[in-house]
Amino acid sequence: MPSQGSYRDALLRAIDEVVAPGATEVDAAGEFPKAQVDALGAAGILGLTVPVEYGGGGAGLREAADVIRELGSTCASTAMIVTMHYSAVAALAAREDKETLRAVATGRHLSTLALSETGSRGHFWAPLSTAVLQDDGATVRLDASKSWVTSAGHADSYVWSSTPVSADGPMTLWYVPAGVSGLSVAGPFDGLGLRGNASAPMSADGVLVPLSAMIGADGAGLDLALAAVLPYFLIGTAAMSAGLIQRLAEETAAHLTRTHYAHLGKSLAQQAQPRAQLARLRIEADRTWALITAALDAVEAGSEDAMLLVLEVKAAAGEAAAEAADLALRAGGGSAFRKESPVERLFRDSRAARVMSPSTDHLYDFVGRALLGLPLLGDV
Repeated sequence: MPSQGSYRDALLRAIDEVVAPGATEVDAAGEFPKAQVDALGAAGILGLTVPVEYGGGGAGLREAADVIRELGSTCASTAMIVTMHYSAVAALAAREDKETLRAVATGRHLSTLALSETGSRGHFWAPLSTAVLQDDGATVRLDASKSWVTSAGHADSYVWSSTPVSADGPMTLWYVPAGVSGLSVAGPFDGLGLRGNASAPMSADGVLVPLSAMIGADGAGLDLALAAVLPYFLIGTAAMSAGLIQRLAEETAAHLTRTHYAHLGKSLAQQAQPRAQLARLRIEADRTWALITAALDAVEAGSEDAMLLVLEVKAAAGEAAAEAADLALRAGGGSAFRKESPVERLFRDSRAARVMSPSTDHLYDFVGRALLGLPLLGDV
């Protein structure tokens, strides 16, 4: 297991040897990047945020964001899978599930979130799925229709949401292992971007789990999600977008250098307008990462504005990535529009952050509420 200080060498080696060479095929085929995930597990990256007492790297949000930015610049599907894994691990750490955390630490266990539902759609904080205590008093039956579950059918466990068993509150979280009877992937994923992240619908039809599978207190799942899980998801998704922008700038610079106007005897790099487009891309990459860094600093310092910045980063970075991809497409012209261009793939991947719950529009509302001293959820 690499330490907080040594994980980057292992990460970059896994990216160079496995993640990057397979990124184009993952996108083209829409296949789950199993080889990439396995390589990251073997390199200790999947266990990086597991507490050291369970054999993990003991790293936090800052290291997670760095990992996801590097993956986002290479294979956004893999970056999204790791984002959801780190988010789920944050919940598993709160449960102190020694066996599962030790499996994650060894790289043999991939987890994910199963929150969004068909009935409440992007309002993940309002589950309709049920959790019913059985007559034995020790078993709970889960029934649900989940709309989007990253790594569906490939993860080893799911952090699952439901209505409470008996307590007040909007949500209860559960640890649901893969392979349990009644759990199924309800359909395939064939998306515009992030094509390998297997973000498919799932169903629970009479899934039985022990009452001890509850994560946190009954009815307190939303509080746990907001405090522990959401920061990893929001900052991780923002970091993925930052990686996309960084790669867009790199690809644009390479295009301007190698492409020439033969009739003028000059490269595109010798033209003022393409250089200005490249400059804007680099500025956007630096500005996006600076906002993420500010959010990380605030979280680590326990600043009063920490939650505000965490809410801001996914919306800001997602919009920045989409606009940067538009700019890179124009700078690259017809060559960037072709399937063999990395810019075309990055363009499609850049659209995902806007619509993933909480969507950009939801986050704008949350930020506005926070600025006005209003509750994040509910009628006002």
